[in-house]
Amino acid sequence: MRSIFRMPSDDVAGDALGARRFLIIDSLLYSGEEKMKFLDAEFVQGFIRMADDGWKQGWHERNGGNLSYRVKKEEADLVRESFTPKEWQPIGTEVSGLSGEYFLVTGSGKYFRNIILKPEESICMIEVDEKGENYRIVWGMEKGGRPTSELPSHLMNHEVKMLETGGKYRVIYHAHTTNVIALTFVLPLKDEVFTRELWEMATECPVVFPGGIGVVPWMVPGGRDIAVATSRLMKEYDVAIWAHHGMFAAGEDFDLTFGLMHTVEKSAEILVKMLSMRPDKLQTITPQNFRDLAKDFKVTLPEKFLYEKQDGN
Repeated sequence: MRSIFRMPSDDVAGDALGARRFLIIDSLLYSGEEKMKFLDAEFVQGFIRMADDGWKQGWHERNGGNLSYRVKKEEADLVRESFTPKEWQPIGTEVSGLSGEYFLVTGSGKYFRNIILKPEESICMIEVDEKGENYRIVWGMEKGGRPTSELPSHLMNHEVKMLETGGKYRVIYHAHTTNVIALTFVLPLKDEVFTRELWEMATECPVVFPGGIGVVPWMVPGGRDIAVATSRLMKEYDVAIWAHHGMFAAGEDFDLTFGLMHTVEKSAEILVKMLSMRPDKLQTITPQNFRDLAKDFKVTLPEKFLYEKQDGN
């Protein structure tokens, strides 16, 4: 009898909820060894942890947000005996570059807060067909359901990032980051403005996201149009802000992608607090400061973000 997550230390175990959230995949919850083997996989554990980290940040009210991971061939092979393929379903767009790929994704209408407790009901692994037009669930959604309604956006952006990075990028993450959403009501919805303002809030920001941030104006979520608009931006950026909705981020692995989302949202929080104190800045990081920083940290900062502001703020 095994459990995926080890018993927490004494200081954590003393909290009943903490203990419960650590012991989420205990053998008492599962009777089949196949389930245990699938949930034991390191990539599945990483996925569950990232989802729970996002919930703890307050980014996933109700069934808000979604997460997907493009599974490596060796990882898929490791859990293949647990597969129970279901019927093929249309993706809603074409992603021929993802032919035959497997993805671990959150479910439509599922709550992030429940992923760590009932992963077999909250997430699923899907396979994309040879034409890149259909998918089928091969594991998960044990009480019914389907992948996130943002599946077209996820897969189109996976395809873009896979091609742009030679296959290195594997994670796409969408969250309802509070402070970023707030800023979409008061800042111009321009890539240059959002990037520059967020860079100025913390010295680490141009190092963490040197390519900048793209902005998608408000669009109806879940369809092909917003997927196309976001995938265009993802050819240039690793982060796209959806006005009045949230943020979309891409990265190589769970840590880098979550860290990217976390950094942008923390910068937005600083900006919101600064604007609540006064509408202008007494001092800030200048364009030349950014150039000096880029030289020392060996990153390239596009000049379009280093414009001179008319009011100095």
